[in-house]
Amino acid sequence: MSERRILDVPADAAGQRLDVFLTAQLETVSRSRVQMLVGQGDVLVGGESAQARLKLRGGERIEILGDPHPAPLKAVPEAIPLHVVYEDADLAVVNKPAGMMVHAGSGQTEGARSRGTLVNALLHRFNKLSSTGGELRPGIVHRLDKATSGLIVVAKNDRTHAALGAMFAGRQIQKTYVALVHGTIERGEGTIRAALSRDPVRRTRMKTNESGRSAVSHYEVLERLATPFGRFTLVRVRIETGRTHQIRVHMASIGHPVVGDTLYGGAGQLAAQAKSASNRELERIRLGRNFLHAARLEFTHPLSAKPLVLEAPLPEELARLLARLEGAASEEASHGKRLKA
Repeated sequence: MSERRILDVPADAAGQRLDVFLTAQLETVSRSRVQMLVGQGDVLVGGESAQARLKLRGGERIEILGDPHPAPLKAVPEAIPLHVVYEDADLAVVNKPAGMMVHAGSGQTEGARSRGTLVNALLHRFNKLSSTGGELRPGIVHRLDKATSGLIVVAKNDRTHAALGAMFAGRQIQKTYVALVHGTIERGEGTIRAALSRDPVRRTRMKTNESGRSAVSHYEVLERLATPFGRFTLVRVRIETGRTHQIRVHMASIGHPVVGDTLYGGAGQLAAQAKSASNRELERIRLGRNFLHAARLEFTHPLSAKPLVLEAPLPEELARLLARLEGAASEEASHGKRLKA
């Protein structure tokens, strides 16, 4: 909508607010953008600037002089609790909780302008971060999904940011995750090499695709659980590459989606199987997040050359679920032994 436009208000639009009328007429422009346009003074009614709440009488001529120009998104400090695992003058490593976005997206609406993110918390805690990522992503060298918890490294200055970026690109930073997946993985360890690309139909998803970007994940089985809620495998996963949703897509591609990851086939709720036809009441567990945690970062400090090995234990909600399933597995095994006896 870059050209100058003229609209004549019909008689049956009498009584409508100006912004409501324009939103209906300009189908590709949202009401908030219409209000922004009016606020800029680029909407004239009868040759004069008007307010968005102006009630139309019918018969007026409206001139639209330009396009809405939203102010660029800029992250602001917020007093949000932050768990800092390591810090020095050049970088910090923090333990991000599940449910927190690393930074706001460029498509955020005016009402959600970069609030409640890890970046907001970082700015409040450290005040100054690297500027390489721009005003929306200060200090951010790599990311974790919103529903994934765990360790993330942050650059405090541009020199460190550039060095860390080169280390990530050169696969010099080891990232290890812990995940609980559906089903029993029989092999004790394995490697998944499957390139990934954006799903052309469902844009929020990634998919394996031979023409996509290379991605490599190494997994190791830590524990296998047979429970009334189903069979599960606890795995440690080390990734060579850091593609979007990499572990989630890779584990789903071999038939073992991450528990709680409904986007890729995991169950959002676990229900215990009834032991008898009369047992209608099934115990249910709702996790509310993915059982995926960035548990370990290992790298050499880019400036001091100091070796860093940093770890974060499973957060309480994951540890509690795992303990519950382990207890259920133990009871199931004991029940099986009693039946055989």
